[in-house]
Amino acid sequence: MRIQSALAVGLVFVSSLVFSSCTTTEDANNAARSRWLGQPVDSFFAAYGPPIDEYPLSSGKIYTWRGGDKTRYIPPTYSNPEPASTVVRTQTRTDGSGQTVTQTRVITRDPFWQPQMISPPQYQQLFCELQINTDKADVITAIRASNDTDGDGFSLSRCAEVLGVTK
Repeated sequence: MRIQSALAVGLVFVSSLVFSSCTTTEDANNAARSRWLGQPVDSFFAAYGPPIDEYPLSSGKIYTWRGGDKTRYIPPTYSNPEPASTVVRTQTRTDGSGQTVTQTRVITRDPFWQPQMISPPQYQQLFCELQINTDKADVITAIRASNDTDGDGFSLSRCAEVLGVTK
């Protein structure tokens, strides 16, 4: 009983470490706001590349920026082998000298079983898209992730990876 309790505590500790190190879109938004609000938008574009679109407003502009594009391959998943089952096969025959020979074979699983594909292989597009609002002087007044995919590693946010957010 004590071993099970120790294992459960250890599992909770490890899972909390894994999930606490995961960065989210909110983490990326907070980091972008603290780093870029009040900065010239050209400084952001010099660091991360040009915008893909801009929309003029009477009070400034809204820029759409996209970066961190990457394609991730996700391999197929297959069903587990069927549980081991024992099959006993007995064969009785007469050999050339007239003696009866009985042969018994034990097979631990069905030799014709094939795993079934659960999900096919796929390619997933990873990217970060930000909406950046500026005033008439092109100073950033608002910045937020408008489209964020999962990260490439343990991160839950591609924007957090692209913007270099660590937890």
